[in-house]
Amino acid sequence: MPQSDLLRDLPLTRHILLRRDGPWLHVTLNRPEVRNALSTEMQEDLTAAFDAVRGDRGVRAIVLRGAGGNFCAGGDIKGFRDSMQASGDANAIAARNRVYGRLLAKIQSAPQPVIMLVEGGAMGGGFGLACVSDVAIATSTARFAMTEVTLGVIPAQIAPFVARRLGITNARRLAVTAGRLDATQAQAVGLVHFAVPDAAAMEAKLGEVLEDIRRTAPGAVAETKRLILATAETPIESLLDDAAQSFSRAMLEPEAKEGVAAFLEKRKPAWAQEK
Repeated sequence: MPQSDLLRDLPLTRHILLRRDGPWLHVTLNRPEVRNALSTEMQEDLTAAFDAVRGDRGVRAIVLRGAGGNFCAGGDIKGFRDSMQASGDANAIAARNRVYGRLLAKIQSAPQPVIMLVEGGAMGGGFGLACVSDVAIATSTARFAMTEVTLGVIPAQIAPFVARRLGITNARRLAVTAGRLDATQAQAVGLVHFAVPDAAAMEAKLGEVLEDIRRTAPGAVAETKRLILATAETPIESLLDDAAQSFSRAMLEPEAKEGVAAFLEKRKPAWAQEK
């Protein structure tokens, strides 16, 4: 399919860059002058991008990074202050805050694997953003912190995602101290999966991860993600019943038939073949 056709269904965005590379969608936070702070408009752009590809199984993975050597500085503090001063309405402030939680939930539940590449700062909301990735790769320049309490506010929308990612003990320590983690420390607590020395190593590791994903069946990946995410909320017996039904449905789908046939025939399945 021509690249122009691949891009036709992607939304027009102002604060993020979108690039389709075959089955991979690359998303770049693009406000380097403010270390990619999350403005209202950037959140709208991200929402539109993830909505646009949610049902597209031709998009096999989404790669998210920040421009200019930084991942994401968190919330747009100036924009937050201006909004607070303009409204003075607690309900309006809460409604605006809630928007980011919905965006994080949308990214986390995306049917495609979401890979995040972290360089430089991943602060506040950027820390939370890293916590909803399926795979996170960080370079030696990466620094992670929940900085909200240093501003006299709370990490309201990211806290549940951080706690589920890191566990209660690590989440509590980082939330109340605003302590910083480098890439190696972030890997040790489970925030990132790979700590690499530099940008070149990050790109090499990304290539390895994408090749792993190329061998997977997109429908099976989507259902597997749903089941794994459900474990945090669903009683185990109900989950296992659901998993059995999900497995039975998957076994009757064309993907399973193709995957089993390819295994028995000692060949790559259709989705793993070079385009």
